[in-house]
Amino acid sequence: MIVDDKEKQAEEKRFLNKRVIICLIIILVIFCGFACKLFMWQIVEGESYSKLADTSTAYTVTTDATRGEILDCNGKGLAVNRTGYRIVLDKLYIDAANLDNTILSLMRLMNSRNEKWIDNLPIKIDEQGVYRFKKGRSDEIKVLKSKDYLDLKPSDNAEKCMKLLAERYELEDKQLAKATLRNLVSVHYNMERTWYSNTNPYIFAKGISSDMLSIVSENMQSVSGVEIQTYLTRHNPQGKLAPHILGALGSINQEEYEQKQSEGKDYGFNDSIGKFGLELAYEDELKGVGGERIVQKNSDGNVTKVVESVNAKPGHTLYLTLDSKLQKVANDSLKRQVDAARAYGESDGGNGADCKTGAVVMLDVNDFSVLAASSYPTFNLNKYSKYGDYYVNLVEDKNAPIYNRAFIGSFAPGSVFKPCVAAAALQENVIGEGTFFTCNHIYDHYPTNPVKCMGTHGSIGLRTAITKSCNSYFAETGRLLGIDTMYLYAEKFGLGEKTGLEVEESNGILAGRDSKTWQEGNTVQAAIGQSDNAFTPVQLATYTATIANGGKRYRTHLVKEIRNYKRTKTVYKYNTKKPEVEDTCGVSAYNLSIVQNAMRNVVADPGGTAYSVFGNYSIPVAAKTGTAENAGSDHTVFICYAPFDKPKVAVAVVLEHGAHGQFSMNVAKSLLDEYFGLNKPQKTSDNSENTENSDTSDNSDNNYSDEDTEYYDE
Repeated sequence: MIVDDKEKQAEEKRFLNKRVIICLIIILVIFCGFACKLFMWQIVEGESYSKLADTSTAYTVTTDATRGEILDCNGKGLAVNRTGYRIVLDKLYIDAANLDNTILSLMRLMNSRNEKWIDNLPIKIDEQGVYRFKKGRSDEIKVLKSKDYLDLKPSDNAEKCMKLLAERYELEDKQLAKATLRNLVSVHYNMERTWYSNTNPYIFAKGISSDMLSIVSENMQSVSGVEIQTYLTRHNPQGKLAPHILGALGSINQEEYEQKQSEGKDYGFNDSIGKFGLELAYEDELKGVGGERIVQKNSDGNVTKVVESVNAKPGHTLYLTLDSKLQKVANDSLKRQVDAARAYGESDGGNGADCKTGAVVMLDVNDFSVLAASSYPTFNLNKYSKYGDYYVNLVEDKNAPIYNRAFIGSFAPGSVFKPCVAAAALQENVIGEGTFFTCNHIYDHYPTNPVKCMGTHGSIGLRTAITKSCNSYFAETGRLLGIDTMYLYAEKFGLGEKTGLEVEESNGILAGRDSKTWQEGNTVQAAIGQSDNAFTPVQLATYTATIANGGKRYRTHLVKEIRNYKRTKTVYKYNTKKPEVEDTCGVSAYNLSIVQNAMRNVVADPGGTAYSVFGNYSIPVAAKTGTAENAGSDHTVFICYAPFDKPKVAVAVVLEHGAHGQFSMNVAKSLLDEYFGLNKPQKTSDNSENTENSDTSDNSDNNYSDEDTEYYDE
């Protein structure tokens, strides 16, 4: 039995050895086959394969991605895509020796129809035929003179720049008129800036008309390398509706390109990129991913094969919290009331005659979504994106239309700060509901920092002090509370704090916390909304909404949700699936109710500072008025929320140098009219139409276009 087992094991061992030998022989044969093939390729047929490689070159060219769109809360387009036509110079096909003649021919065709080609050279020719730098192009001029380009001194003039540019592009010896030379230099400069190459075609002109399309097609059909392409161009159907919020696209610059490359993002030198606003904030979501096609050329420079290797993927679409109708009302009313305040000031000895700017923000109290946010003066986003004279005028306008006063502008709040001081003092037991102080018109506890009241109220309690906006009462309350405690509560209400907006916003300034120097007497000024206090309108709206909803402060936001490009009901990503709590104000419900009822009294009491506008309003409103001293006429500030018993919306308005409070109140009233449908015609018993006697002209036809009210079209 043992012998049989040994013989069996020996047999198995011989069989295994046989298998190993067979496997080794097979592997050796395979390697010999590879070696023979490599010998054939490299030695026997190497020369023919080398010639084939020399006569065939493949290039990978990136194709455009479709950018996601931006819509309002009802799906109305705010930033959408339109099909346009562009002229492209493709180096893979173009005759390099004839490039300049091709460019000049295209220019002549464009000029024949007064159409523009892309011209980013910051140099022009003046009436005397002298090269000059263009206004408003300081950044581009700085790049032009930098070491990466001409390596010139900051003081060197445009003439020297042009001389060096002509040499750089080997155009100095060509017999060209000055204007022609300048234009040809511009195209070469643009080509260099956008890295024109075999894999990166140059966009000569975009947004050309159908007439121009026909002319170029007819005249350039025999010229290789000149293509007419369709592309998607950004368009804002309502260009003046919310330009500060939406933002604009622009050509990617070197710094942006390098930054995106370092992030591993797919960008080309001809790509557009968000420059500010939501276009910038949501660049990664909106852009999409470009595709790729492989182009093969032979040794004669002829394209032999084109293969689409990777399909482009579109970006995602943003649904905003903004309501286009409310936004239009905000724009129209703000403009109208600024004009009215200025006209009133001009007829009233000049107080308010310098009112030219303002801002308003309306929030949904339930989740702090932005329903409307307007900054005046504003501008047309479609015209802005084209740059040129319109852009230069915007930049040079002393009223700064590009500046977003609603989110970035910081203004002294005046008396609208008093509800915060009252809530903090109640919670800290510094005062009670029944605490009375005496107002003698001048509060002079600190003789070097006296506070003047608008009236002489005598013995006055908290509720009446808010109703009548008594400075003396709050100066004393602020003194007892102290600046440190005051600003800690202000922070909890969202004042001096970023609100969480997706776009650029300011921190604002809190007196005491952000002040470089502080004296004890400054506290009484801070308590009435003066001193260093300066808040943005969106912060004031957030603060108001926090009071309205019982002290819970949510993150203020503009984006409702993100969907795929086809706008299906399937949500790709929620931006705010539920409200995000930022903080709570730290004030009890009872103490906060005292402040809320006092704010209601500002409107409901005949002695209240907002009674003249809202006393007979059909929706119960809680509010606070404010007047802030500064250089020139006083700013007027107004905050409110409604309905008082079940708050839905909060509004904050600032009119710079508005002087008279009714104008800022009228802006808020127009928004409330629209939101609650009070501006709609109502049938009376005799079937005639009746409307609210308010600023209803703000709420006229909401089906509007860029040809409606012009805000800035110089």
